[in-house]
Amino acid sequence: MKAAVVSSFDRPPAYADIADPIPRGPDDLVVEVLAAGLHPRVRSQADGSHYTSTDELPLVPGIDGVGRDPEGRSRYFVLPDTTLGSMAERTVIDTRRSVLLPPGADPVALAAAMNPAMSSWVALRRRIDFSAGQGVLVLGATGNAGRLAVEVARLLGAGRIVAAGRSAERLAALGAVETITFDELAGAADVDVVLDYVWGEPTARALVDVVTARADRGKPLTWIEVGSVAGSTTAIPSAVLRAARLQLVGSGQGSVPTRDIVAELAALAEEVPRFDVDARAVPLSAVTHAWVDAATSRQRIVITPRA
Repeated sequence: MKAAVVSSFDRPPAYADIADPIPRGPDDLVVEVLAAGLHPRVRSQADGSHYTSTDELPLVPGIDGVGRDPEGRSRYFVLPDTTLGSMAERTVIDTRRSVLLPPGADPVALAAAMNPAMSSWVALRRRIDFSAGQGVLVLGATGNAGRLAVEVARLLGAGRIVAAGRSAERLAALGAVETITFDELAGAADVDVVLDYVWGEPTARALVDVVTARADRGKPLTWIEVGSVAGSTTAIPSAVLRAARLQLVGSGQGSVPTRDIVAELAALAEEVPRFDVDARAVPLSAVTHAWVDAATSRQRIVITPRA
């Protein structure tokens, strides 16, 4: 069968032939892949930079997708750490890490939205005790995951949502939501939760700006590190941790158990039709070009092996 194959961590995957997948366990199932999202997480998997990556090559990238099972039903699935990912004509899924989708579900929209939306959905539903009415600041709201985080926060009942980013023009495109640039973060100081997709040096500055401007520094503030588009490390002044009732946590693979992530899949899949998802379907045969485009594209690219 055909697949996207990574043979070197310093090159994009190539369209190539590999052996057909073989189920190994009692819950394994071979599915025909309908759509697989080319997420930043997938790119870091394929270049060896993700914290779960190993040196095992070759590998087929892809961590989730929509597939058709032998009974003709569509399933959204999340794969374990494996060298046989979802960017192939067929892959092996564990049925316990999948949910059946209703007839007519759009596989491209689901493959595009589930992974980025899951970052904020799981953070608010499983990583912390979030309550309806609380205020949420999304740091890095102009990226794909950040934009969806704004919608997720609204769905989960946030009382105030502030979207922060570098570009005022791209913030304006978010529509009817409170927006600020990184230079104006003091205006969002009194939120309860920060969803941080940025990290790096901008987060160090943002922490100082937000903490020092809080009207009541004894009011709890939970800062959730979700992404790191501006850098994998940051220098946090010790005074920030002492000057406010601040809790720093991370949300991602490992800090949230797999069972908790899987438990949220069905509920999140039901909400995807309500999300504003800018997705572009690309055939598997064009995966190498799609990989290059994904580095600069604002659209969420979805690989469609059956196209």
